[in-house]
Amino acid sequence: MIDLIETNTRRATRSGHNAWIVEARALAHLAAPLVLTQLGQMAIMTTDVILLGRFSRLALAAAAIGNTVFFFAWLMGAGPAAAISPMVAHIVGARPGNRGGVRASLRMGLWAIALISIPMMGVMWFGGAILLALHQDPALAEAAGQFLRMLTFGLPFSLGFLVLRNFTTALGRPRAGLWVMGASIGVNALLGYTLIFGHFGAPRLGIVGSGMATALSSLFSFLGMVVYMQVTPKLRAYRAFRRFSRPVGVKLNEVFRLGMPIGMTMIFEAMLFNAMTLVMGTFGATSLAAHQIALNFASVTFMVPLGVGMASTVRVGLAVGAGDQRAARRAGLVAMAMGVGFVSLCGIAMALGGAQIAGLYLGGRTPDDLQVVALAAVFLKVAAAFQVFDAVQVVGAQSLRGLKDARMPMILAAASYWLIGAPVCVFLGIGLHMQGLGIWIGLCVALAAAAAAMGARFAMLTRRAG
Repeated sequence: MIDLIETNTRRATRSGHNAWIVEARALAHLAAPLVLTQLGQMAIMTTDVILLGRFSRLALAAAAIGNTVFFFAWLMGAGPAAAISPMVAHIVGARPGNRGGVRASLRMGLWAIALISIPMMGVMWFGGAILLALHQDPALAEAAGQFLRMLTFGLPFSLGFLVLRNFTTALGRPRAGLWVMGASIGVNALLGYTLIFGHFGAPRLGIVGSGMATALSSLFSFLGMVVYMQVTPKLRAYRAFRRFSRPVGVKLNEVFRLGMPIGMTMIFEAMLFNAMTLVMGTFGATSLAAHQIALNFASVTFMVPLGVGMASTVRVGLAVGAGDQRAARRAGLVAMAMGVGFVSLCGIAMALGGAQIAGLYLGGRTPDDLQVVALAAVFLKVAAAFQVFDAVQVVGAQSLRGLKDARMPMILAAASYWLIGAPVCVFLGIGLHMQGLGIWIGLCVALAAAAAAMGARFAMLTRRAG
């Protein structure tokens, strides 16, 4: 697979129309397993949402606000984990045989997420108290706190899986994460069904059982990646865990120097959505449940441009490592076109079939359930409009990572989401009393600003190569 990537990279350096076709094929070859892996990860989350939705509306709403705390902790470690992909890609692009440099990058990536996990696990453990301090409903905050305490134990393994997946992807083995994630879907579904509802002799634990199932599936996915790396000859040749206790200061510094701005970029976006979830909580359980359903489905479709963007990080990084700026520009532009093309089709389905989509998430048809479905359908119509913006901003940000450009995208994200998006959300949702609809329109404005900023930044940095 590494040989194939190197061959495609060399072919894609040719000028003319053929180079764009070659790049599209190479990108699609790398992106397809990544997209499926991302969809698999969303399948785990969607399974949890569906199971909790069929358990009770209270459990679904509590998980929604609980996940705002979890994702903050997860994203703090996801940045350094994401840095592994461009670091390894640059090394392979410049010197494909440099196994020592590749191994050191992986080792320090695992060190970084271990260091970050310790304080973040503390944050999650006291998540219920944090939510109460944020004026969430006491019953929802208590249930969310129980949920978070179970998730705490899975955090380091979830981040560890991310590091190993980015490592294998940059080495041209994106299917490693796919196979492991596929198995994890089944493990999580079985554990969730068993522990939430009390089947097969297990106690009926509800939302606590959901947290336990997710944590155990994270452990399974991490161990699965370790096993895959050990049984695959080309990956085993890197001896990834050799001298694991030996620090490499230069690499650890690079992981944090590149990874922390990446993490903050993701946090600025994710925490806007999470903050607006908390605002939704002030509008009542119906608004919050509808928001969770619409956001979950929009997140599923978002996994495709995200997977394409992850592939663009590797493709751009390989080209830059090889000293070919023209190929780097081409890789980013092709990725943006792919992402936009897919989500445009998804937007049509969301606009026309919102009620049918929302109905899949709720088992009952009580008046309360029907209110949730109707409101979620409205939110999905707005989500259909911001799909294109979302695709451009995520692929643009991921392509910039391939250039090892992290600090400026962080600043652009902060401005787009918090200087533009958040005020619009608050003004429309609270100031004009539009509530949930105003929040979703504000999110659309934020993504449009981010798309313009990230796209322009990538075009500017690669302009000379055009």
